[in-house]
Amino acid sequence: MKYRKLGHGLEVSAIGIGCMPMIKGGNILYGENADLGESTRTIHRAIDLGVTFFDTAQIYGPFSNEELLGEAIRGKRDGLVIATKFGFRFEGQKIVGVDGSPANARAACEGSLQRLGIDTIDLFYQHRVDPSIAIEEVVGGMMELVKEGKVRHIALSEAGPETIRRAAKAAPITALQSEYSIWEREVEDEILPACRDNGIGFIPYSPLGRGFLAGTIRSRDELPENDWRRNDPRYSEENLPANLAIVDAIAGIAAKHGVSNAQIALAWLLAQGDDIVPIPGTKRRTTMEDSVAAADVTLDADDLAAIDTAAPKGGTNGPRYGEQGMRMVRL
Repeated sequence: MKYRKLGHGLEVSAIGIGCMPMIKGGNILYGENADLGESTRTIHRAIDLGVTFFDTAQIYGPFSNEELLGEAIRGKRDGLVIATKFGFRFEGQKIVGVDGSPANARAACEGSLQRLGIDTIDLFYQHRVDPSIAIEEVVGGMMELVKEGKVRHIALSEAGPETIRRAAKAAPITALQSEYSIWEREVEDEILPACRDNGIGFIPYSPLGRGFLAGTIRSRDELPENDWRRNDPRYSEENLPANLAIVDAIAGIAAKHGVSNAQIALAWLLAQGDDIVPIPGTKRRTTMEDSVAAADVTLDADDLAAIDTAAPKGGTNGPRYGEQGMRMVRL
């Protein structure tokens, strides 16, 4: 495994693991329910392969994803970088709004530490920007947790460029997590530059386009009825056929290298800069092993040019979220 540094010297494996799919039932389901035993074996195998970076969040499940990861890393904690997120308000297990207050950060941190079974969260994100609370107050509250030893590094997710700059003036921000992939490149205009200007690492989530870029889904009919992607505009009956052209271009490059589509999509992200660490979501050893192998795939100039032609910035059909989801990003 290769390793990279995010902001403020935090070293992680060049490919991280998005743990969100590793739950049974819950509020965000891709494909069939995870087999919890296989999820645990996937985490253990990833550690054996040198993966150190594991990403979860309070809202995944909610809560149950942190519990699963915590149980899986018991006795294997040394050398791992465990990332989790806060930023929502709950009534029981129902999300009822965003809440970036220092009080919520503290309560969420305490709950996450307990569920994960660890003494310190290595990377603690605000999951979504709360427009009702100044970002300076948010990161100030998060830094109190750093001072107390409950958090090592703080981070943001889906923040806009001005919020990133303000946050970086107020506190040491180690990473920004936002969607970035061959079919979602809008961060390249202002958000990536804002991160780089302030020494902030970048963590792309959904680096495989919620599975689309892997090339295994050619029709909405292949998605289970309760699959979250049935609400994804890019998977709609109108947009999916046009977006398959991107998949076909990736497949051509994958054939040239003798690797999978997923490896090409991840290698493309790695080629965008040494400060980029994608976290493909997985729940099975086979897909995890395939994704991790992308760290050893090198794309040449012809490959990169072919991808730029097939998937230019803004060239994907459909927005990446529905209307409600789009209101919560890049604030």
